[in-house]
Amino acid sequence: MDRHQRLGILLSGRGSNFLAIAESIRTGRLPGVEIAVVISNVADAPGIAAAAQLGLPHAVLESRGRKRAEHDADVAACLKSHNVDLVCLAGYMRLLSPEFVAAFPNRIINIHPSLLPAFPGLEAQEQAFVYGAKVAGCTVHFVDEELDHGAIILQRAIPVLDTDDAHSLAERILAEEHIAYSEAIARVASGEWEIRGRRYTRTGPRH
Repeated sequence: MDRHQRLGILLSGRGSNFLAIAESIRTGRLPGVEIAVVISNVADAPGIAAAAQLGLPHAVLESRGRKRAEHDADVAACLKSHNVDLVCLAGYMRLLSPEFVAAFPNRIINIHPSLLPAFPGLEAQEQAFVYGAKVAGCTVHFVDEELDHGAIILQRAIPVLDTDDAHSLAERILAEEHIAYSEAIARVASGEWEIRGRRYTRTGPRH
């Protein structure tokens, strides 16, 4: 890798996964990667305040009251102005337009708090708990035009304990998310992978 892979982080809330990624970079667990910009569609998102405190480039591009395509075009322009290689959704509560996805082919990744394809959409942890699932977890996947649908990069699973409630299960899944996201970024940033059909597969070093 000739230069650092530059990440663009999109968030709407507290940004706990963003902070876990930043900590992995700071401590050297995620080498060859840097955060180029953090973007929020919500002005008062705690995650954007955290980015400012960390001294990272950041921007607020509010989505409320704006057409999706227009807002996404502004976000894409901001990412490209910061020379972003990989877009990471970290609690970004917006569906992306097809035009945005097409602008970053196989360069947008997301983390979802279930073992996809089980329990897509909102409140996945509560869905799993109410359904009576015995195993839960998280999935890091590429983003395509469908909700929680793109090729899976990795998953981490945990048992659902008899003592769990929906809140405790969500907290234990979140701990796995913080591990999984950095691992997935390292894999994608290495360039040592390909997608065949729906299957993400790791390959050897590229020369």
